[in-house]
Amino acid sequence: MKKYPASLFALVGVSALAASLAMTPLTASAQSKTTRIVVPYGPGGPIDVTSRVLAEAVRDNLGTVIVENKPGGGGNIGVDLVAKSAPDGTTIGIAAVATHAINPWLYSKMPFDAAKDFAPITQLVRVPNVLVLNADAAKRLNINSLGDLIKYAKANPGKLNYGSGGNGSGGHLAGEMFKAQAGIFAVHIPYNGGNPAQLALLSGQVDFNFDNLATASANIKAGKLKALAVTTTKRSAVLPDVPAVAETLPGFEVDTWWGLVVPAATPKDVVTKLNQAFVAALNNPEVKARFATLMAEPVPTTPEQFGSFMNAERAKYEKVVKASGAKVD
Repeated sequence: MKKYPASLFALVGVSALAASLAMTPLTASAQSKTTRIVVPYGPGGPIDVTSRVLAEAVRDNLGTVIVENKPGGGGNIGVDLVAKSAPDGTTIGIAAVATHAINPWLYSKMPFDAAKDFAPITQLVRVPNVLVLNADAAKRLNINSLGDLIKYAKANPGKLNYGSGGNGSGGHLAGEMFKAQAGIFAVHIPYNGGNPAQLALLSGQVDFNFDNLATASANIKAGKLKALAVTTTKRSAVLPDVPAVAETLPGFEVDTWWGLVVPAATPKDVVTKLNQAFVAALNNPEVKARFATLMAEPVPTTPEQFGSFMNAERAKYEKVVKASGAKVD
């Protein structure tokens, strides 16, 4: 998971969010407890920021809500803590595409079962990724569209390379999916994190990356990177003139997403109350505006919808990870 400078996501005015929510509070005894949202990554990134915005926004309904960062093990350490917590609704965890869809196939041994050890609450957001080409390389190779890139790669197998934040990272697997569906070959060059991979692209060490739109957008606007396609099924409102990969390769879809889960044995009525509180926050205009600065689209769902979504994502990434041969242990 890419880490972003905390200054990029500085929280502004989130204290007003809770006051704007209108829901029936939970019981006084529930409000007297401290609820924690466990973020399995370090502070400062978009997952951390959105969690803190929501923690503030649900306090009228859930009482004191704090965010705890428990990074390590590709997110597995923090998620395992949630799986083994008391199933009383006071420990909520972040379920991300890495922890609940990719890691089960990337690690030979997992400390938890992503399919069985959690009860879903709601999906929170999705963030588009974007296929970006080094601007100088695009000009030199006369690549102005995704079709041009595919045509060049087919005519020059192995001459293009792409970077990622590491073997098994979202950028790596998006690249492998793209190569398979486009019928091309490009050399994968893994880096130790998303920031080094982006610097390698900007300096011309690699030709293209699948990057997070939130971090790539400034360099796209500055003309340093050429955006060829977004990885969502539809175009992004942020870059309406940039087509989706799916317009050229039907069915291609790679989202960065995360949501909320609790231990599997959590009572259904507790799950329902948590779902109501967080869905109300996600629908709040001020929360939506704050998320928009991260280019994160709120995706409130029912617990059942989020559970089905995660099952589908796991099935998708099982094929991708196994085909790539990626392993981290």
